[in-house]
Amino acid sequence: MIRPILLALFACVVAISPAAAETRKTTQSKPKVTAAPPKPRAVATPFAAVEESGPPNVQGEAYIVVDAQSGRVLHEKNADEPRPVASTQKLLTGLIVAEEGNLDAPVTVKAPDTWAEPSKLYIKPGEVYPRYKLLNVLLVKSMNDVARCLARDNAGSVEQFAAKMNAKARMLGMVNSNFVNPNGLPAPGQYSTARDMSKVALAAYRNRVIRGIVCQKNVRWIFNDGRAQSFETTNQVLLRYALCNGMKTGYTEAAGHCLISSASYGGRDVIVVMLGDTKQVWNDSYRMLNWALSS
Repeated sequence: MIRPILLALFACVVAISPAAAETRKTTQSKPKVTAAPPKPRAVATPFAAVEESGPPNVQGEAYIVVDAQSGRVLHEKNADEPRPVASTQKLLTGLIVAEEGNLDAPVTVKAPDTWAEPSKLYIKPGEVYPRYKLLNVLLVKSMNDVARCLARDNAGSVEQFAAKMNAKARMLGMVNSNFVNPNGLPAPGQYSTARDMSKVALAAYRNRVIRGIVCQKNVRWIFNDGRAQSFETTNQVLLRYALCNGMKTGYTEAAGHCLISSASYGGRDVIVVMLGDTKQVWNDSYRMLNWALSS
């Protein structure tokens, strides 16, 4: 099972770490002095260990679990039910930008790019940033103004970019989706399904640029005026589950808590799309990933 293997690996890492070696050295030279080993720093609290005999019972209203290598569906519920998917659709936005390349090119922020709420980077008209940097912070921290900036830069306007999103969706075989904006904020006529979003996730998982971004736990952003700020990923599963390697979060009142997550172990790669969940989305997605890798 995965959990015993991880525990064993963790024990090995601790045993060979410089801190552990120094502790042993100190104990040998001063046997009468006893001290508790230093607590590890910057280590997130892991999820509780679970043993699933079958697919876990989760609170997501719609979900699908797929093998990321073959695309084979391992488990699903209401996977073809049209519904809002919130910021998980930024994965499609990012995929389009990444595939068209020229990521070192400068992007100048325009006033319409800033017309977004509530999650914003607060970029300002006239500021210039490399396209890759914008893509990077978009997928890690999910800023809505950055999504608008990349969309307008790519297609000339948010509306024209939405047309490109729908064209790309059809190319990926997404037959039950319609996108109106690049950030997933509520809009009439905008929807997708768990199955369709798994197709975006499969394409993104196989894209080296996207894979290299969504696995990051934090990013550093430097504004044009020299100010620097660090942003932690919105993906709590990535922070707390050692086998997780991406991908994209989402939340609105209409969509509920959504998460596209991926994990790899022992040569196997799996993707879980969880839509319409509660605040339990992190634990639900973790349990589904763990089950899929273990089954």
